Amino acid sequence: MELKERCDMACKILQKTNDGDDLSPDHLWLVQEAVNGHLTDPGWDAFKVLYDSAMKGYVHPWFHGIEHLIRRQGGYVYWKGANVEHYDSPWCWTDEGKKAAEELAVRCRHLESIGVAINTGNTIWHWEKYEGVKANENDKKEASPAG
Repeated sequence: MELKERCDMACKILQKTNDGDDLSPDHLWLVQEAVNGHLTDPGWDAFKVLYDSAMKGYVHPWFHGIEHLIRRQGGYVYWKGANVEHYDSPWCWTDEGKKAAEELAVRCRHLESIGVAINTGNTIWHWEKYEGVKANENDKKEASPAG
């Protein structure tokens, strides 16, 4: 692929993805490597798939395939748009990182089920407070009279 064509494609991808801010770290790396001409044949194929995806409306891939969990630039992890954790590379791609992401998703689902805000404080720092709470117990706590 010629330089002008790959740069034009990369610019269009960036335009459609908030200057690349909406791209997953892997996809941003793919765009960079395409512009620099460093891709193998399978890499060029992936770049073309990314281009088509961006033109149709880019959808950020799930982190480790876990629905609603994404990892953005800089390592920040989000659950349905709420920042819940930070995972550094390359650790985040290890088996241990995947297990931690799976546990994080379990916590987020649990917090949702009991009506508690999804954020780093509740998923990490104050998790023990919510870990054993059942949906009806939380409703009773919130519904109990104040005096």
